[in-house]
Amino acid sequence: MTLGVHANRLYSGTMESVLPFLLVLAAFATLAVLVVGIISFAVSGRFYQRNANRLMRWRVVLQGVALAVFAMITFLSVSPPQW
Repeated sequence: MTLGVHANRLYSGTMESVLPFLLVLAAFATLAVLVVGIISFAVSGRFYQRNANRLMRWRVVLQGVALAVFAMITFLSVSPPQW
């Protein structure tokens, strides 16, 4: 086995374990921000008035991160075309 093939397998193995973990982490972080936003909206107190837009922005950013990680997983899992 050449060094390039070994490095490629090591990189591939690392990405197969790190990217799904990052995807789950981003999804749960998005869910947490969403739940905090919904609860604060239901209570409609001072916290909601001060932080509603900030929570919405964080939710959108975390959804974008989750989507980007999902796209990377999808891109890396597709084998290159054989010409």
